[in-house]
Parts: sequence; structure tokens; C-alpha cells
Amino acid sequence: MFKKIFIILIATFIFFQYLDVSYSAGGDSDSSSSYLDLYKEAKRYVIRAKKLEEKNKTDRASKLYSQALEKLRDAYKADRNNPDILNYLGFTLRKTGKFEEAEKYYLAGLKIKPNHNGINEYLGELYVKTGRMNLAKERLAVLKSCNCEEYDELKEVIEKN
Repeated sequence: MFKKIFIILIATFIFFQYLDVSYSAGGDSDSSSSYLDLYKEAKRYVIRAKKLEEKNKTDRASKLYSQALEKLRDAYKADRNNPDILNYLGFTLRKTGKFEEAEKYYLAGLKIKPNHNGINEYLGELYVKTGRMNLAKERLAVLKSCNCEEYDELKEVIEKN
């Protein structure tokens, strides 16, 4: 009797170890951690792409923005109410020249979190890029009391144009 219980326990242990390994290897594509991992990976691509842009390596930066966009689209499928994902979706779309689509994601993010500093800054930059200075200044007004770098950066972009 003891031997049967021991074998069942060992088999159960091995079975659950197998499940744990398969899930941690990415077998559970619907888990909340997988979309957060996609978001974090996309954010790393964006940060690297920004650095490349500063060095005028725009072709390489563009490829990284496109890779980030793929990851963000997948993350968005899992969580459509995350303003940070929407912010980076808008950002990568703007950086890849898809201004109308970028604006939709920024506006969706603002519906969730109207005072999101990043979205307000980047949407303002999009408005400057598309010649809508009055709308850019509205975004700047939203950021005015935040005492944040986003305000300073958008203000600088507006003043240059």
C-alpha cells in the first residue's frame, strides 16, 4: 500500500514539474505575465530606437520601432485598457509615419487616463508634426501643472515650430 502511494506521489510531482516547465517556457500565451513581458520587451526596443535616432541612425531605429510595434499589438490584444500600452502603440506608430492610427491609440489612452503625461506629450508632438499647433498647445496646457519633463519637452517642440 505504501509503495502505491509513493509511486502516485512521485508521478504527481513529475506531472506538475512538467506543467510548470511548459508554462514558464511560454506555453501559456494568455497569461497576464506574457503580455506584460511583450510590453517590457517593446519598451526596450523603443528606448534603443530613441538612442539610435539621436545618433542619426534612423534606418536601424525604424526597424526597432517596427519590432516594438509588433510586440505592442500582441500586448494590446491581451489588455485593451492599459494606457501605457496605448501610449507606446501611438508612439511607435507615429515614429513609423502612421499618424492617423497613432492618434487613435493616443486618444483611446486619454479616455482611460486623461492626465497621462506621456500620452499628452506625444500626442502634442503628433499635433505639431501634423501642423495642428492649437491642439498641441491644448496638450501643453494639460501638462502645465505636472512639473514634469514631458511639459518641458513638448514646450520645446512647440517653440521650435
